[in-house]
Amino acid sequence: MFENLVEILKANPRKIVYTEGPDARILESAARLKKEGFLTPILVGNVEEVKAAAAKGGFDIEGLEILDPATYPGMEQMVQEFVALRKGKATEEEARASLLKGNYFGTMLVKQGYADALLGGATYSTADTVRPALQLVKTKKGANLVSSCFIMVRGDEMLAMGDCAINISYEDTVNKATGEVVLTGAQKLAEVAVETARTAKVFGMDPKVAMLSYSTKGSGKGPGPDLVRAATAIVKETHPEISVDGEMQFDAAVSPVVGQLKFPGSPVAGYANTFIFPEIQSGNIGYKIAQRLGGFDAYGPILQGLNAPINDLSRGCNAEEVYQMSIITAALA
Repeated sequence: MFENLVEILKANPRKIVYTEGPDARILESAARLKKEGFLTPILVGNVEEVKAAAAKGGFDIEGLEILDPATYPGMEQMVQEFVALRKGKATEEEARASLLKGNYFGTMLVKQGYADALLGGATYSTADTVRPALQLVKTKKGANLVSSCFIMVRGDEMLAMGDCAINISYEDTVNKATGEVVLTGAQKLAEVAVETARTAKVFGMDPKVAMLSYSTKGSGKGPGPDLVRAATAIVKETHPEISVDGEMQFDAAVSPVVGQLKFPGSPVAGYANTFIFPEIQSGNIGYKIAQRLGGFDAYGPILQGLNAPINDLSRGCNAEEVYQMSIITAALA
């Protein structure tokens, strides 16, 4: 998998900004990328602090760009752009205070086109990585929400699973003033399915999308299966190019005997490689079962729906995971 992504980056040079420059795991990854030469890291932090941390760990970052928000010459321009983007929700003082933080500063570097991608979360929470992205980079045209996907790898086998990290559930979005439903839960889940299929394609997969439930083709009743059934219909109608079926239980998704018995002739049932969960709880449990009991390596969460590739690390990550997620994030640019 990574060989293909590296080839993409060799053909299309990219810059990735790390929001936590002094972190040893970040520095180890940055030093490795510097040596290999196919991706250019930018480190955010106090210059002397970053250099001292690199020296302490024995990481060669000589020549890499280190940007300190406190001394950045373009800060005033950033502040003005921040205020404009927030449209009255932030004063200049508030904008400046935010931009002195690595997560907001790094996100603005991406927004301004100085960097192509961002990786954070080694010390920041997921919310502290996603919030600046939503406020400054924002969702891409046609996207209504940010979601996530994990790419699961075991030998030559590759799967995609979404959403396992961002959307807790799929409730209708209602205009508080009018009471009008502006976005249904089914539309949200359908969007996750479409975005996850697109991510799967980036990794060279031919996505066969199973919309998972505790029900298969009407065998179970309740709001959960109803939601999944409606989302499946939306994907089929709006994106006929995507191979998708559901609602279905997991065995119908992966067992050709079960799948074809319940969905005769379906290109997905029994052969699925892209799994869409009906809410975060089952998704998070599902990918971790595949990881811990199934022997799959889990890469992610990969954020979907944003105008630029911005991804979140686990605070328990190691340097190898930072390196791998750097390649994935930059390749998505």
